[in-house]
Amino acid sequence: MEAIARAWNTAVRTALPGPWRPRRVVGEALLALVMGGFAALLELLSNTGQAVLVGVGVAVAWVLRKGLPATVLVVVAAAAGWAVGPIPMLVCAGWTAGARIRRVWSLVGTFVVGWALFTMTGVLKEGASFSPKLLLPLSFGAFLVVAVLPALYGRYRAQRRALLDALRERNEQLLRERVMVVHQARLRERHRIAQDMHDSLGHQLALISVHSGALEVDRTLTDRQREAVGVLRQAAVAAMRELREVVGVLHDESTAVPATASAAAGVPTAGPAATGTGAGAPARGGVDGIEGLVESSRAAGAGIDLTVEGERRPLAAAVDHAAYRIVQEALTNAHKHAPGAPIGVALRYEPDALVVEVTNARAPELVGARVGAGAAVSGGQGLTGLRERARLVGGMVHAGPTPEQGFRLAAVLPYEGAEQDAAAAGADGGEDWMLDGLPPAEEPERKRRSPAMGCAVGVVAVAVTVLGLAVWGVVAFVKGTNDATVQQPMYDQIRVGTAEAEVLQTLPRGNDFITDTYKGTGPEIPEGAHCRWFALNGAPGAGWNEEHVARFCFRDGALVEKQEYVISG
Repeated sequence: MEAIARAWNTAVRTALPGPWRPRRVVGEALLALVMGGFAALLELLSNTGQAVLVGVGVAVAWVLRKGLPATVLVVVAAAAGWAVGPIPMLVCAGWTAGARIRRVWSLVGTFVVGWALFTMTGVLKEGASFSPKLLLPLSFGAFLVVAVLPALYGRYRAQRRALLDALRERNEQLLRERVMVVHQARLRERHRIAQDMHDSLGHQLALISVHSGALEVDRTLTDRQREAVGVLRQAAVAAMRELREVVGVLHDESTAVPATASAAAGVPTAGPAATGTGAGAPARGGVDGIEGLVESSRAAGAGIDLTVEGERRPLAAAVDHAAYRIVQEALTNAHKHAPGAPIGVALRYEPDALVVEVTNARAPELVGARVGAGAAVSGGQGLTGLRERARLVGGMVHAGPTPEQGFRLAAVLPYEGAEQDAAAAGADGGEDWMLDGLPPAEEPERKRRSPAMGCAVGVVAVAVTVLGLAVWGVVAFVKGTNDATVQQPMYDQIRVGTAEAEVLQTLPRGNDFITDTYKGTGPEIPEGAHCRWFALNGAPGAGWNEEHVARFCFRDGALVEKQEYVISG
C-alpha cells in the first residue's frame, strides 16, 4: 500500500506541478471552465452531438497541460482532427509544449506524432468526401498554423525568460565576487603590512638586542650601567616577542579566507601583493641598501664581510627589493641565533641570475650577562616569507646548516623577475588594483546566440511552408476547376452515339472534388447507364447563384445521352 501511495503521489506531482496557491487554483479552474465551455459551444454549432464530452475533455487537458505537455498535445491533436471543439485547446497545448519540453528532438518527435494523429483522425472522418491527396497537405498546413507556430513563440518566450534569469544570476554573482575581492584585498594588505613589520622592525630590534648584548659584556661599564643595559636588552626582546605575536595575528587573519573564495572570485591565491613585493614598490634601498645593512650590523659589534662578484647588472624592481629583504632577514636571524659569530654576505652576478648568499659560523660561547638571557624569539615565518618572495620573482631560496655547525642561506634571483602589470598596480594602488584587474565579465569561448534566432528560423520555415501550401492550393484549385469544366463549343461538338473512348478523350479529366455536388441532380439517368458531370462554361442565361451543369451518360461503350441543366448554387 505504501508503494502504491508513493507512486500515486509522484504521479499527481508530475501531472499537477505546484505550488498550488489559492489564487492560482481559482485562476486555473476559471480558465478550464472557459476553455471547456468554448469547446462545447463550437461542438454545438457544428451539430456533432458530443459537446459535453468535448467540453469536459478540453477542461481536463487545460489543467494537465503544464505537467504533461507532450501527452496533452498528442491527445488534443488527435481530438482536433476529429472534432472542431478542441482546436483552440490545440493552440494552447502547442504553446505549452514549446515552452516546457526542453529537448529539441523530444519536442520535434511530439509534434510529428501529434500531426500524424491529427491527420489520421481527419482522414477517418473526412476520407469519404475529400481526396487523401488533398487532405494530407491541408492537414499539414493547418497543423503548422494551429500548433507549430504557437509552439515556436512559446519556446522563444521561455528561452528569453531563461536567458534573462541567467543574466540576472550572473550579475548577482559578479557583485558577490567584487565584495569578496575587496575583502581579499584588505587581507592581503594586512599580510603586506605584517611582512614589512617582520622584515624592518624585526631587523632593527635585533640590532638593538645585539648592541645591548655587546654592552652587557663590556667590562668598562659599571654594574649599574650593565643593569640598565640589561633592562634595555630585555625590553628589546619583549618588544620583539610582541612584534612576533602581532605579525602572527595579522598572518592568521590574512590567510583565513579559503582558497576557494579567491578562486571563485578569479583572484590568484599568490601574487606580488600577497607579500608586499609588488614590482612598483619602493625597494627601500634594494641592492644598494645592502651595504647600509652591513654597516649597521658592524656598528653593533658584529663581524661582517661583504663581497660583490661579477659585473653589476640592472635588476627588476621586485628582484631588487627581494634581494634586500633576503639579506635583511638573514642578518636578523644570524644576530638572534648566533650572536657574535662572524657573518659573510656575498652578491654574485651570474650570467642569468643574481645569487645572494649569507653565511654565519657557529655562535661563540658567551659568559657573564649573556648566560641565561633566554632563547631567541622566533615566529617561524621568516624563511617562509623569503621563499615566497623568491618564488614570486621566479627564483628560489635554500637554507640549512653547514658542516662547520654554522648556517647558510642562498637565493637565486633572475634578473628580469616575474613582474606583472597587476603587481605594479597593486603596490601603488592599494585595494583598487584587485578590482581594476578583474575583467568586467568573462566572455565564453563560443559566442552566445540569441534565443530568438532559432525561433525566427522556425517561424520563417513554417511561413514558407504555409505559403507554399497556399500557392499549391491555388494552383491545384485552378487546375481542378479547369479539369471539371467543359466549354460550350466542346459540349455542342460532342454527338450522341459517339464511342465512349472517343468522348472521354475529348472531355477534360474531371475532378470529383468539385463535381461531387452535381451527382444526383438533373433529369433521371437512363437505365443501365453511368454518367460523368462537368461544369458548363459559356452557357447563357445563368443567374448569379446558378450553375450550368453538363452530364454525359454512357452505356455499352457509347454515349447514349448528354444533358445540360441549371442548378442553384
